[in-house]
Amino acid sequence: MAYGLTMKMKEFNTSSIDRRSWLKSAGLVSAASFLSGAHAAAEEKMTPAKKVRGVVFMVSDGMSPGVLSLAEAYSQLTRQRSTQWWQMLNNPSATRGLMDTASANSLVTDSAAASSAWGSGQRVNNGSINVNPDGKEITPIAALLRKKNAVIGLVTTATVTHATPAGFAASIASRSDERLIAPQYLDRVDIILGGGSGFFDAKQRSDQRDLAGDFKKSGYEVVSDRDQLLAAKGAKLLGTFAKGHLPFSLDRDHDASLAASVPSLVEMTQAALGRFLAGDKPFLLQVEGARIDHAAHLNDIGALLGDQIAFDDAVAAVLTMTAKHEDILVVVTSDHGNSNPGLNGMGDGYSESNQHFRNIARFKASHERVFGEWNAKPNGDAGTISALVAKHLGFDLKKSEAEALIAILHKENVVEWNHQLEKPEGLLGQFAGNHTGIGWTGTTHTSDPTLLSAIGPQSSRFSGIIRNSDVFGHLMEMLG
Repeated sequence: MAYGLTMKMKEFNTSSIDRRSWLKSAGLVSAASFLSGAHAAAEEKMTPAKKVRGVVFMVSDGMSPGVLSLAEAYSQLTRQRSTQWWQMLNNPSATRGLMDTASANSLVTDSAAASSAWGSGQRVNNGSINVNPDGKEITPIAALLRKKNAVIGLVTTATVTHATPAGFAASIASRSDERLIAPQYLDRVDIILGGGSGFFDAKQRSDQRDLAGDFKKSGYEVVSDRDQLLAAKGAKLLGTFAKGHLPFSLDRDHDASLAASVPSLVEMTQAALGRFLAGDKPFLLQVEGARIDHAAHLNDIGALLGDQIAFDDAVAAVLTMTAKHEDILVVVTSDHGNSNPGLNGMGDGYSESNQHFRNIARFKASHERVFGEWNAKPNGDAGTISALVAKHLGFDLKKSEAEALIAILHKENVVEWNHQLEKPEGLLGQFAGNHTGIGWTGTTHTSDPTLLSAIGPQSSRFSGIIRNSDVFGHLMEMLG
């Protein structure tokens, strides 16, 4: 079978080697590894660093470390091919590392503090964007690089004013003030693509400012759907393709009208990077797969893997476009983990794990859509939610499960000892897990170090364990 899940690890015969010999060999290996690393570091110091014209900084938002292996198995299952990030880990030219993700006030960061660390070099409190714990605003990297004649791009599947893109280009005490973040991008960010049209529309802004009109006056081509993006010719772009976040890839892929009107992450990334590669200015492009994080909050493995695969396709597109450009660095990472999804052993001897995992391919809609359709139906009952789950997720709820979901949707108490899972998304995630084998630790961010890969000039800056706030210094040294 072609599925990645069927691959077996080679067995290690522990009886063939005694403990002393093992320790001795392990020590030799460790010493060799240390000496090899020291030699490489010394050699690099003697070799002049290659020039970096541009950096593509790619963020799989909220991706717990285990998601990478789940995405690899899912890609093998549904597409019979490997993921690009998995291949990067096996590429001797690529650097591998881990990101230390803490914020100023917590071991568990949120996206605002995480991106601010990258964008300002300082750890800030959760909820703040480039404002330090003393309340002082910090100038973001986009503003600093603009003074160096660099061009800046932000591409995301969230609202373009959401925490992660804002961390590179705005300063605000509260990440929720997206209406105040939007004007800060004007003449500071050259290409802005994602959701959030409501923050630029005079009719939807509380101050009635025609911000989209201001961008047009400043030379931006303003686009609002996929066709307009693909036809756009302007060097500067403002593209917002939904009032809020863009739809989950799972929903987009199963809705012809969404697919026709909303560009994919690959298409947005190509539009931005193509313009930067065609010029000669230094550039910093942030590309965010934002809804991976949202799916994890919803304990929605179908939506999560759909958006992780879409993000991986964007990685592949970037590597293809930059393959002949020796002065472009590509960094791929995440800002934090979220809910730590993992495939559990199912059945006797775990013999049913693969079949459970395959059931994810039957999902045709996100949990967000399931709950949205339930809310749109008056007097929805247990039968209603059961029908929606069967239609969109492909499995039948038990009567007790449907009743528990209805109770919690109506804000009634249910028996659930894990308080993080004591909510509709937590319950549905557990019920789905009985059919997919996927378990979740909760519905919130986690403190795990995140995976980090880099390829291109000066990629060795991102090897080993990297503190999130150190990223800023690396970017400034390379591009500033």
